[in-house]
Amino acid sequence: MNRLQHYFRSWQNWLGLLLVFLFVFVAIGAPWLSPMSKKDPGVFQRVGRASDNTPYPPSQNAPLGTLPGQVDVFHTLVWGAGDALQFGLMVALGAFVFGVLVGAVAGYAGGALNGLLMRVTDAFLTFPMIAGVVFLQEIVASTIVAMGGIYWFNDPYRGKVVYFEFTPPIWVNFLLKVDPLLICLILFSWMPYARLVNTMVITLKRTDFVQAARAVGGSSWWVLFRHLIPNSIAPAVVMAARDVGSAVVLQATFTFIGMGGNSAWGTLLSFGRNWIIGPGGNLLAYWWTFLPATLALVLFGIGWNLLGDGLNELLDPYSR
Repeated sequence: MNRLQHYFRSWQNWLGLLLVFLFVFVAIGAPWLSPMSKKDPGVFQRVGRASDNTPYPPSQNAPLGTLPGQVDVFHTLVWGAGDALQFGLMVALGAFVFGVLVGAVAGYAGGALNGLLMRVTDAFLTFPMIAGVVFLQEIVASTIVAMGGIYWFNDPYRGKVVYFEFTPPIWVNFLLKVDPLLICLILFSWMPYARLVNTMVITLKRTDFVQAARAVGGSSWWVLFRHLIPNSIAPAVVMAARDVGSAVVLQATFTFIGMGGNSAWGTLLSFGRNWIIGPGGNLLAYWWTFLPATLALVLFGIGWNLLGDGLNELLDPYSR
């Protein structure tokens, strides 16, 4: 109870919780805050002629104005909150689970297995994330084309392209439904978790309570999942909370520069990029084309980072 009281004495922790709950509320209440149009359902809703490429300021039909193509900024901002939460949580959870398992198994096994898994982890750490994401996206796209139901090749004997249809494997159907960027970010985000948990497990496995658990006949897996992992994941939980915000910002960044991703907020920024600087260099002439989406990304990242800082203080056994 003392830790909880100390946690709630900090205004930064209250701010982090408030921001996170705000985005959760917007994501849950999206159908009421901005109902879907029957004529134009989806995250991007138009309130005018699609051929009109002039952004218009806030009005009764568009509370936060429109972008070129008459895309409603408020509607996309509201419905994008749910997508952002889902994407960030899935990336953080996937990297957390995979990294914790690799680090814990390697640390408990020790010896050659620990050395091998940690060298693999170091290899992933040295590989640039952007290059890895681009490389894996190309592999996923090529795999989907080659295995997605139609295969074609050039027949040298007939001198024409021959193709035939076949039933794609289950894992190809999975790739068709999952965002490749999500898979890529998980594959290039688990290494810090593995390193952190590996160090904790190597230290904890020499403690008396772990030795006692092994002495009474506990199996290696039981000791690992009952004692070692629960007592070593607190720093990883803090890192996962912070990674939720950073994953969403990365998704919006890749979407904005056209390197994949389905970020609604990043698409908003991409639509309005040509209107950031108004006539005479006025940055606020068309503020609704970039400011709402930018604030949403900034506040989303700040909220999850503050939540992570608060969890670090709450889970720290040495904190007062």
